[in-house]
Amino acid sequence: MTNAYINGYSMNYIDCGKGTVILFIHPPVLTSLNFLYQIQGLSPHFRTIAFDIRGHGKSQPSKQAVTYPIIVEDIKQLIDQLNIEKIFLCGYSTGGSVVLEFLLSHPDRALGGIIIGGMSEVNEWRLRNKISLGAVFSKIGAVGTIAFSTALTQAKNISFFRELFNDAKKGNAKNAEQYYQYSLKYNCTSQLREIQLPVLLVYGEKDKHFHPYAKMLHQRLPMSELVFIKKVDHRIPTKAPGPLNDRIKQFVDHSSQ
Repeated sequence: MTNAYINGYSMNYIDCGKGTVILFIHPPVLTSLNFLYQIQGLSPHFRTIAFDIRGHGKSQPSKQAVTYPIIVEDIKQLIDQLNIEKIFLCGYSTGGSVVLEFLLSHPDRALGGIIIGGMSEVNEWRLRNKISLGAVFSKIGAVGTIAFSTALTQAKNISFFRELFNDAKKGNAKNAEQYYQYSLKYNCTSQLREIQLPVLLVYGEKDKHFHPYAKMLHQRLPMSELVFIKKVDHRIPTKAPGPLNDRIKQFVDHSSQ
């Protein structure tokens, strides 16, 4: 774990391995630890970076509202500080929307994107309700409740559950609420055809509610590849790390040639 002073706050991040860079982006309340299996599995082949978004995990709370453009600028500042010219961005759930925002706003700094169970807009009632509930719990300061629930469903074993929970419960309630709220109103669907970079779309075979998002992104992104991972739902990074890491490695190797 390392800290960097980024755009007025202290950012906590993980930086492992050498070579082509893959940077991971987490959804609200979760932290960089959610990508532990990707860092472990991919850092022998690539340079892997995962960071805690403002007001999440061990990163300092933010006085500014947490929005996708702010997160994108923090990523840009981080790679500037690390003297990295271009990266692959990998986002999970709403982190996938941040990937799209980065590819649209800074295509010159990206090699491509990897979206795990992501979306370009929230247009389905089940997902809207889930994100809205997260915002409500955050607003009343119940980040610990969200942290417990998400850590419990993500973790494969009790020790990893403790790690995820202890990291997630440190989150700043106001910043988590801002991240949730921005996710509800974000919509870049009409701009997807502008993204002229390779994008890997990864979804769980059992994650049926997200399949319309997968198909929409695949249809509209000019250079996209769509993959469904068998026997898994939305929690791909922690529940199907082997197949996910294999797909990411193939995609990065092929796209880097």
